[in-house]
Amino acid sequence: MREVIIMLKTLLYGPAANFPSFLLIVALVWSLIWKGLALWKSARNNQRYWFVALLIVNTVGLLEIVYLAFFQKKVKK
Repeated sequence: MREVIIMLKTLLYGPAANFPSFLLIVALVWSLIWKGLALWKSARNNQRYWFVALLIVNTVGLLEIVYLAFFQKKVKK
């Protein structure tokens, strides 16, 4: 059974198969949170090019953080 699990991890994760599973889960959750927030903001601000770029490019949250910090439209009060 252990060999089957190792084989499935290798097929699913490729080179990341040797990483501890909890680190992969943490990276996935981190990325999903930032991606969701950035996609929401870009859609609400009608920034279509940013939305497509954020949707396609996966940078584990880095591009999303840069967008949220510097490139989103600021709300005027």
